[in-house]
Amino acid sequence: MSKKRIGIFGSTGSIGKQALDVIAAHPQLFEVEVLTANSNADLLITQALQFKPNAVVIADESKYNEVKNVLFDKGIKVFAGSQAMIEVATWSTIDLMLAAIVGFAGLAPTLAAIDQGTPVALANKETLVVAGDIVMAAAARKNVPVIPVDSEHSAIFQCLQGEPMNKIEKVILTASGGPFLGKKTNYLINVKKDHALQHPNWSMGAKISIDSATLMNKGLEMIEAKWLFGLEAEQIEVIVHPQSIIHSMVQFTDGSLKAQMGLPDMKLPIQYALAYPNRLDNEFPRFNFKNYPSLTFEQPDVKTFRNLAISMDVLKKGGNAPCIMNAANEEVVHAFLKNRIGFLQMTEVIEETLDKILFIEKPTLHDYYQTDAAAREHAASLINALT
Repeated sequence: MSKKRIGIFGSTGSIGKQALDVIAAHPQLFEVEVLTANSNADLLITQALQFKPNAVVIADESKYNEVKNVLFDKGIKVFAGSQAMIEVATWSTIDLMLAAIVGFAGLAPTLAAIDQGTPVALANKETLVVAGDIVMAAAARKNVPVIPVDSEHSAIFQCLQGEPMNKIEKVILTASGGPFLGKKTNYLINVKKDHALQHPNWSMGAKISIDSATLMNKGLEMIEAKWLFGLEAEQIEVIVHPQSIIHSMVQFTDGSLKAQMGLPDMKLPIQYALAYPNRLDNEFPRFNFKNYPSLTFEQPDVKTFRNLAISMDVLKKGGNAPCIMNAANEEVVHAFLKNRIGFLQMTEVIEETLDKILFIEKPTLHDYYQTDAAAREHAASLINALT
């Protein structure tokens, strides 16, 4: 395996930090070409001093001088702003882009990398939720691999290795159920962000932790799976598996079921995506059946956790509906994390935004950007009315 130059877009987030741990453990196989961050200048500087990339980008332009003053004399190029993020994504010196920017902001850099012909390890599910048709069409046109990093989609991707001629009957995405598994509406009405952030199995960033608590994360993953694996809505199922040992499954048309299993540790799918098609030795903890005498499964409670039901409807509807839902969701999660709205109010705002924003059956990329802006504006107005 020749050495890969990695561009980590979103290096200061949970996925980015764990990816750097993987790279540090395999210095003979990986080197860091680019690091980008939204606003965490301190951590970006620390990472750059350790990994010595060719360049860094800080999206928050007010932090440019802070970063430049430390790194410029070290021979590291420093850029700032969202446009710089897109331009750096087109660099031919990047052998693999790890797309780990949170939310809609990850779309433009990811598309730029694909248009350049750069393989993408995709940890940003919102990119495919918002514009999966355009992103995957561009990847097919450029013959660019899109390797999933999400544990569920990595599991499906791994199950499909060696099966290029065999048709998928359905995929089964597993969900832990989050911190509120089994809870009902009368409990959820009073929960606060600190409780919602306490995921029972996974260590994740704030946004995805809240999405997991509302089951929106699983809804987003259903839409992502449609585009990654060329599926219809009817071929995508969700099952709650509280132990998070089976990361997802594929059922083929002969009825055979393949599952990918392991302890809940994001470093494993990150390492798999970075090294693909190779598997690397590591010292990660190993699964032991003695510690898990039973693995359990149950149907998701879509009546209580309506975000998942909304996502299923949006998946079937298609068009710009997933873009509307995603934009509203990003706004409500931000508001919830700021203690501006309640847990159940997040779903209410998403539903009303979906009702109000114009539906477009076959949107262009420009339509997606306009839809995102309109949905955010409407969701923000609803949030303001609630606070």
